[in-house]
Amino acid sequence: MSTFGGPGTAARDDLAQDFVAFAVEAGVLRFGEFKTKAGRLSPYFFNAGLFDDGAKLGRLAEFYARRMQASGLAFDMIFGPAYKGITLAAAVAIELARLGRNLPYAYNRKEAKDHGEGGSLVGAKLHGRVVIIDDVISAGTSVRESVAMIRAAGAEPCGVAIALDRQERATETTQDGVRDADHSAVQFVQRELGLAVCAIATLSDLLQYLARQADPALAQHLPRVQAYRDRYGV
Repeated sequence: MSTFGGPGTAARDDLAQDFVAFAVEAGVLRFGEFKTKAGRLSPYFFNAGLFDDGAKLGRLAEFYARRMQASGLAFDMIFGPAYKGITLAAAVAIELARLGRNLPYAYNRKEAKDHGEGGSLVGAKLHGRVVIIDDVISAGTSVRESVAMIRAAGAEPCGVAIALDRQERATETTQDGVRDADHSAVQFVQRELGLAVCAIATLSDLLQYLARQADPALAQHLPRVQAYRDRYGV
């Protein structure tokens, strides 16, 4: 497990640092005590649903598009899993078109429609190499469902773009109960599903942001976030 030991231990990723600052300023990335789906008490919380106006959504899409272009990932279209992925896919498609790359996008319904065009997929016909866009990967369930839909349509899922990689161990259910896995949800998607994952920022980037803070109100959160990474990180 790697941990962040100070501002000089990792190369600065300007795009990631700008994104973390934007998320904090927008109130999307908050500090305190929050209970995660895994039952852990996290010192920070990232809620992409709070990118809730046109200006914030447009800037978020810009970060996604820049990261996706920088990743070198080759893709022919965008897929957004319901529900958060729908807005993200549409916004990123608009931003990529603004940058000169006009690509089709599609998304799914939670429940198949039995009238009109019918089915569970909406938008462009899935084809070629498809990149999935979501906010985070918590358990990989949404990604697995998306992969199944994309392949059933005759296309090939090639990667996942997310806003934040929490870089923490996933949980798994065994006969003895729930325990921490030796991998993160992102690593599961990479290893087991064979998909590339590109994140705008990671927990390491957040630690670096806090370590470089001149504002004591923000810098004070560094020890608790670091301790959380030390305990649950990958």
